[in-house]
Amino acid sequence: MGLFSKKKKQKKKIDPETLDAEKIYQKGLATVKDLIAPASFAVDPSKLRIGDKFVRTLFVVSYPRYLQTGWFSPIINIDKMVDVSMFIHPVETHTIMKALRKTSTQVQSRMSMEAKAGQIRDPMLETSLEDIESLRNQLQQGTERFFRFGCYITLYGSSEKEIEDLQSSIEALLESRLIYIKPSIFRMEQGFASNLPLGNDELDASTNLNTSPLSTSFPFVSSNLSSNEGILYGINRHNNSLILFDRFKLENANMVIFAKSGSGKSYATKLEVLRSLMLGTQVIAIDPEKEYKHLCDAVGGTFIKISLNSPNNINPFDIPKPQEGEDSEDLLRGNIASILGLLKIILGNITPEEDSILDRAVRETYAAKDINPKSENFEQAIQDPPTMSLLYDVLRNMSGAEDMATRLEKYTKGTFAGFLNQRTNVKLDNQLIVFNIRDMEEILRPTAMYLVLQYIWNEIRSELKKRLLVVDEAWIMMQHEDAGNFMFQIAKRCRKYYTGLTTITQDVSDFIGSRYGKPIVSNSSLQLLLKQSPSSIDVVSETFYLTEQEKFLLLESSVGEGIMFAGLKHAAIKVVASYTEDQIITSNPAQLLEIAKAKKGG
Repeated sequence: MGLFSKKKKQKKKIDPETLDAEKIYQKGLATVKDLIAPASFAVDPSKLRIGDKFVRTLFVVSYPRYLQTGWFSPIINIDKMVDVSMFIHPVETHTIMKALRKTSTQVQSRMSMEAKAGQIRDPMLETSLEDIESLRNQLQQGTERFFRFGCYITLYGSSEKEIEDLQSSIEALLESRLIYIKPSIFRMEQGFASNLPLGNDELDASTNLNTSPLSTSFPFVSSNLSSNEGILYGINRHNNSLILFDRFKLENANMVIFAKSGSGKSYATKLEVLRSLMLGTQVIAIDPEKEYKHLCDAVGGTFIKISLNSPNNINPFDIPKPQEGEDSEDLLRGNIASILGLLKIILGNITPEEDSILDRAVRETYAAKDINPKSENFEQAIQDPPTMSLLYDVLRNMSGAEDMATRLEKYTKGTFAGFLNQRTNVKLDNQLIVFNIRDMEEILRPTAMYLVLQYIWNEIRSELKKRLLVVDEAWIMMQHEDAGNFMFQIAKRCRKYYTGLTTITQDVSDFIGSRYGKPIVSNSSLQLLLKQSPSSIDVVSETFYLTEQEKFLLLESSVGEGIMFAGLKHAAIKVVASYTEDQIITSNPAQLLEIAKAKKGG
């Protein structure tokens, strides 16, 4: 006890000067408030100045009779810095019932007075009375409740003109829906405080709304782009929600991807391919640059190299086995049309007379192998189709076809003889099949792509299966009228065979400028636009009706970022892969070297 008293006395003897110094020291310490507070804060009647930013708060003063769901979405999605607060203050039902009864009596009284005075009916009064009575019934039945609703929008800008322009834009967006706003003049500080994350309605500028119209102001409907099933395409950059789609549940399963080189279009496509494989979808890809080799090896797919020296061959004269209810004559006619398209790419410009001769020559080539739609052994005969050599022989013996035979000779006996003049020895019996044409001579790439597409299309028609057909660098096909038409026909018809076509291109101008470019885009339910070059942004903007903000977003996007369209909806997207997926689908040469070294080291 004595020791305790002694210590207590010692405490009392602390020097007052020391205490004063301690207080001064504590005042000089930096606190959290000091760290987050702006350097300056100026209050004007029409704005605030917070540091180097100008701030203005607006509030909604009037609503129309009917509010549509999502009326606030344009404000949520606006590509500017804004804060939004919504304050909902419930009003007791019995209180509002008294007020409504009084108002109803006043309206009825006025209508009676006007009727006695011999005046014509007032539709505005009748409508008001109808609305009041309807609301009274709903409140009485408990199907509606009444609220005071305050909606505040705080704008930020680097200059006063910037917030003036932003205010004009927001006013235009809302007034088009008959919703009117005002700035909180002389109450800017209270308006700003109401939009801070403190939950304080210091502005208290509310409007009376019942449950139904109030529900339309629900803010979390911004650019929602998801079907809640299917595969993950990326993250919605507006609100960090997931963009999920099952392409085969849409009106068609086609997709187009436009992007400049190095913006991540192949990465995004391979990610979709990998995730589609996990759901049991067969994927067939035409790969011009050997970008799918690593993915193909990782999942045990079939990698088919198409080149002049490749042992893999495709015979353009192959005819698929007719399906139940399919007419043999239509099947043969369709295959002849495909071969004529291929020959026009090979031979170059031909006259109408030569076109007619060529058509007759192809029919005679099939007839030489007894492939006739009226034949009873049609299905057996198509097992042994002709080759390009036989067509060459037919042309040589036809009057007026000598020049075409000469031009075709290099594909049967000359430099390109091993390319088109062999029987088919490849099979589409794996879940992932990649046709690689990187080593094909540049002049033959359109021919190779057409040939591969024709073979794939015949296989698609012969067996119904859930498939994705991926055509990378599709602009190569668009360079030729017949090749572009063939692509368009696939885009139109593949839905019937449970197939989705993915068209990828970096040369947007050439693709869209083609006669069949825009129709292919129109026949695609999904469109993905990644980073664009300034030279092509105007073409993209015109095709997809982009706003100025969306054009800027595509010009400034990072790798794997852009805009995804699904019908009339669209949202900014960021393609995101897991670490394991990234290791499988990457096209980065540095990463591929590291992976190869790690394998050797293992």
